[in-house]
Amino acid sequence: MPERADTDVFDIFVVGGGINGCGIARDAAGRGYSVCLAEMNDLASATSSASTKLFHGGLRYLEYFEIRLVREALLERETLLRAMPHISWPMRFVLPYHEDMRFEGTTPTSRILGVLMPWLRGRRPAWLIRLGLFLYDHLGKRRLLPGSSTLDLAADPAGKPLKGKFRKAFEYSDCWVEDSRLVALNARDAAARGATILTRTKVFAANEKDGLWNVTISGEGGTYSVKARMLVNAAGPWVPDVLRGALHLNSKDRVRLVRGSHIVTRRLYEHDKCYFFQGEDGRIIFAIPYETDFTLIGTTDADHDSASNKPVCTEAERDYLCAFASQYFERPVTPDDIVWSYSGVRPLHDDGSGSATAATRDYTLKVDRTAGAPVLNVFGGKITTYRKLAESALEQIGRILGAKSGPWTAEAALPGGDFPVGAVEQLVTELQKTYPFLSEAWARRLIRAYGTDARHLLAGAETAADLGRDFGATLTEREVVWLMDTEFACTAEDIVWRRSKLGLRMTLTQSEALDAWMRARSRPAERVAMGS
Repeated sequence: MPERADTDVFDIFVVGGGINGCGIARDAAGRGYSVCLAEMNDLASATSSASTKLFHGGLRYLEYFEIRLVREALLERETLLRAMPHISWPMRFVLPYHEDMRFEGTTPTSRILGVLMPWLRGRRPAWLIRLGLFLYDHLGKRRLLPGSSTLDLAADPAGKPLKGKFRKAFEYSDCWVEDSRLVALNARDAAARGATILTRTKVFAANEKDGLWNVTISGEGGTYSVKARMLVNAAGPWVPDVLRGALHLNSKDRVRLVRGSHIVTRRLYEHDKCYFFQGEDGRIIFAIPYETDFTLIGTTDADHDSASNKPVCTEAERDYLCAFASQYFERPVTPDDIVWSYSGVRPLHDDGSGSATAATRDYTLKVDRTAGAPVLNVFGGKITTYRKLAESALEQIGRILGAKSGPWTAEAALPGGDFPVGAVEQLVTELQKTYPFLSEAWARRLIRAYGTDARHLLAGAETAADLGRDFGATLTEREVVWLMDTEFACTAEDIVWRRSKLGLRMTLTQSEALDAWMRARSRPAERVAMGS
């Protein structure tokens, strides 16, 4: 961390380097507040890199009457798509339907139908799905995304991988997002706007004195204290630990930890659409084209006992996802198809719901001033609404610290995203023309990761050799240096499983060689803090 005078005081100290913390830090820095963010591990090292990778309104939340949440998320899809067309893109989702489908799960909608139309008990009739999709089409202001439609699976390529009993499907739009890259780019933009970003830095204690927070942190620069006028507790699953451990505050608010696990298989079908599968237990899962050669299937919903216990995809969850998908695919999905699995913990605001599936995905922001100096606690939230959450947080911060400028992020591209939606193919072609040594797949990966910044990353290279050491899977020394110097990467895991998914294509030996090279190079402390 750069040296600061003892009298220097940050306006805001953010605890947590997930999407909510980095989104708030970026918004606040852009408004002119002085900001410091501390993350005890890597950026997006927990929940924010373990999502289903979607910007979506949450079609199933309509059955819980979460109308405001769905509407806000639907409105956000296209705002976010315009801001990051390199790491986010539209996808079409296919919802297969069969009139004999029955569901054991209960929702407010199913309970009402059970009373008014008891003969429909356990069913989602076609008209109900059409109604839900009508609302999904019209609650948000669609300009870029096409509306819903009905498919004849006997004629459409989407029907080919499915069992023959599925003859009809509904299709609608949502968006893919590279979740952990989204976090890194928010942190990078926050740093470019003046924020101090500290990774691998743990908050041990925060004490109020003379109206300020004195925050004790430990990281690469040792253990030291920083001062701030206000704290933002955006620690995700660790929000209660920060509240009660570091801040010594009592709160009636509770976090419900819900584990969501995913499996990645060899590619299960050839087309580029996604599937929305309904299960007999009332749950849903997605099957999504993933990293060109794979299929992503998830997610589960299971209560998780403690943030200190690392979430993993259990054998039971693995078998559940395989069996769930096999109800739809003609060729059964088995554990032998799985090449990777991952699991994350969603820190949902505990609303007393009876099941993990029913627990709200909405966010709650609570200001606590019992210690004297203010702390804003962030509970829950969805990756789709992270920007709106940040704006809501800044409204509350402004009322306490004094407002500076107003909302600005809706019209601001993230780094590398300053090009029109739909222009990826053009950028890929232009990048190959400028750098003929790039294969089409390599150029596409770079554009999808870095957008217009791909040219800066490659600047001056005339051959692949000019990019330095080849670590495998088109990852070169030049790219590694870029990720270390501008995106806060410290280890091979940061790069091959969070800044990218090249771990699916690299060997363990290659990853170990990369890690050794990165440790040898290391980063100057000031670059760690300021994002270079």
